[in-house]
Amino acid sequence: MAIAIALILLLAGSILFHFLSPWQLTPLASNWGSIDDTIGITFWVTGFVFVAVNVFMAWAIVRYRWRADRRAEYEPENKKLEWWLIGVTTVGIAALLAPGLFVWASYVTVPDDAHEVEVVGQQWHWGFRFPGEDGSFGRVDTRLVTGDNPFGMDASDPAGHDDVLVHGSRVRLPVDRPVKALLRSRDVLHNFQVAQFRAKMDLVPGQLSYLWVTPTRTGEFEILCAELCGIGHFAMRGMVEVVEPEVFEQWLAAQPTYASELARAAPDAAAGKALYTPCAACHGAEGQGNVQMNAPRLAGQDAWYLIRQLEYFKAGARGAHPDDTHGQQMRAFAGMLADRAAMADLAAYVETFPEPPPVISIDGNPQRGARVWRNCGACHGSEGQGLQATQAPRLAGQDDWYLERQLENFRRGIRGRHPGDAYGWQMAEMAKLLRDDDATRDLIAHINTLALAAAPAPADPTALARRTD
Repeated sequence: MAIAIALILLLAGSILFHFLSPWQLTPLASNWGSIDDTIGITFWVTGFVFVAVNVFMAWAIVRYRWRADRRAEYEPENKKLEWWLIGVTTVGIAALLAPGLFVWASYVTVPDDAHEVEVVGQQWHWGFRFPGEDGSFGRVDTRLVTGDNPFGMDASDPAGHDDVLVHGSRVRLPVDRPVKALLRSRDVLHNFQVAQFRAKMDLVPGQLSYLWVTPTRTGEFEILCAELCGIGHFAMRGMVEVVEPEVFEQWLAAQPTYASELARAAPDAAAGKALYTPCAACHGAEGQGNVQMNAPRLAGQDAWYLIRQLEYFKAGARGAHPDDTHGQQMRAFAGMLADRAAMADLAAYVETFPEPPPVISIDGNPQRGARVWRNCGACHGSEGQGLQATQAPRLAGQDDWYLERQLENFRRGIRGRHPGDAYGWQMAEMAKLLRDDDATRDLIAHINTLALAAAPAPADPTALARRTD
């Protein structure tokens, strides 16, 4: 009897939890209400079976409980019962599968008036490409992918020159207009999902998959990778902003085309020398950094990362937080640079600086830090050398006091939470792995060992000084 009562209580608790739980489907924001209907049918069918089975078990326990005055009878076959079970099961399975088949037929049938966008997934961010005025995409090839050509565009195909490239993980779509998303992966298996759209599909390396959706309300909706794609899977997020059609057209017209990227002039380090003059007051004549001025070293850092940070400062995506007082100073200097070409010239000049030897100021346990570094190295490289493919800058050789401050900024949400910071929010998520200040110092102590291993032997043995101030 106690077991029967426990079953009934568990059944009642499960039903109450389902109806009273705060965890429900996100509000629908697309045409795929039929998917919600299919999910609802599945809940009702499986819920009916769940209730029926548990009630039957409780009844059987009470009805056929042991009694001294009777014995159990063995009945190996009951054709009437078997036919009932076959019939009820068939109806249940049909009720589960049939709606899904109708919805799937619609899901793979794209409307003729749908416009297209290509979604490119890679560890661990998204990119987007729209066809240009010719309405067709240019050829791509993963063998053509480089740091400067992340989409793998084929320059010999004129159809691709007007393609619109969106390098960040944030994209806009027009409301009430069907869109076909062509899905492509650069490395491993990913899955493109927007929960409010009720739409998701795998991105399989070597093939092109697709889905289609009609956004039905404006707003911002998060993109998730719904496939375990590696150590940074949880941070592979993006954002779809659904806007009015005229806003979408204005935004699309402001995005760069492949032709405009091909036409960019090569950076001029000589021109960058003059632009660097205001920077030298804080960062040093050769970018060696100055802790008294809270200015990190720039020498040794990759130009592509320097350009991105200057763009972020200029646009207010970095240095806008009221607690980021040092970042606010940089915003003023970044505003002095006229455009991206000037930033590229400045970064090219910084790349000519000799790399100074590392100066170590933070104590920690590098062995413990090495365990945390396994997560960091997936993006920043096993030796902290930085990887443009994952948009992760070089860390080996960077001032350790600066690394400590930035990790603290990421942990506290001072850096990396601005909507325009396409990659900083990934670091803000990863920084949560650091439990406390000791874990941060241990990690930096390990990074310092990478810096010492990569540093050239100095002519002066005292050059590898340890700062104690």
